[in-house]
Amino acid sequence: MNTSGMVFRAPWSLSLRLVTTLSSGVLIGIAVIGISMPPGNEFVWLGSMVALPLLILFGSALFMIRGYELTKDKLLVRRLGWKSVVDLSGLKGVEINPDAMKRSLRSFGNGGLFCFAGKFWNRELGSYRAFATDPRLAVILRLATRTIVVTPDDPTKFKSQLERLGLLK
Repeated sequence: MNTSGMVFRAPWSLSLRLVTTLSSGVLIGIAVIGISMPPGNEFVWLGSMVALPLLILFGSALFMIRGYELTKDKLLVRRLGWKSVVDLSGLKGVEINPDAMKRSLRSFGNGGLFCFAGKFWNRELGSYRAFATDPRLAVILRLATRTIVVTPDDPTKFKSQLERLGLLK
């Protein structure tokens, strides 16, 4: 896969920083309580009070969004150690809209622990997939069969790069 495209950062909004900090503190706190106050050597206690919170924390960290890379026909969402690939060959339109994610309902995904990612719905976009870290930087990618929302550090430059790559007609 060609990965020599233009890279955009994925800055975190204040709300993402707060939710991640508070959620991480709660999950680590539960694990500390589980380790320090076990009711004996019970497998269920250790699993639910220690392993599960730490699994949620570290599992979510693996899915954090670190940036975006545009290649000639793909969007690569940079994660922690891997990339999600979005085929842009059916791109119908691009819109910069800082209100795109407002009043959205999450149907499946992460609502603020290291990112806002997964499947969402709102009246303006209908069902959409988000790979976001700062909703105020939202760029809506309308593909033939689905809608994607990303939040690159420079939405205008991101849109211009899509045009330069010939993905927007």
